[in-house]
Amino acid sequence: MVHTVTHSPLGPLTLVAHDGALSALLLPDSKYEAVQGPFGERADDEFDEVRTQLDEYFAGIRTEFDLPLRLLGTTFQRRVWEGLLRIPYGQTRSYGELAAEIGLVPRTSSRAVGAANGRNRIAIVVPCHRVIGGDGSLTGFAAGLERKRFLLGHEAKGRPREHVLF
Repeated sequence: MVHTVTHSPLGPLTLVAHDGALSALLLPDSKYEAVQGPFGERADDEFDEVRTQLDEYFAGIRTEFDLPLRLLGTTFQRRVWEGLLRIPYGQTRSYGELAAEIGLVPRTSSRAVGAANGRNRIAIVVPCHRVIGGDGSLTGFAAGLERKRFLLGHEAKGRPREHVLF
């Protein structure tokens, strides 16, 4: 396991990799225990492609990431995170909609989907910020709602008004 820290419009991001695959992208001030922990040796030169793709994303020229990922979690959490990866850039889903899209009953699974969403260790790349409340409200984001609002606003730039996310 190795890590580095890189700069972004959201502040410093901690990047962690296991065997060459991104296993964490942590925003400043993340509050959940699941995103804490030792990150291995510092290895700045092993994250060039991640930095390039993040720079392109924040510059508005990348809408999809193409990086090897290592999703570290339970089978259920990985199922939810794989569902997050299918939410297109500039779109959102409610927790219930995400539950339905991964084959669960929304009425009974929304909270579990929300809990798994909140344990996502690879923010931005695995776009947990694209999940909102059923009423369209911004809810739950480990690094704070202002950062979630920033990411959704960034992805909404240049889109016609009827496609604005919130």
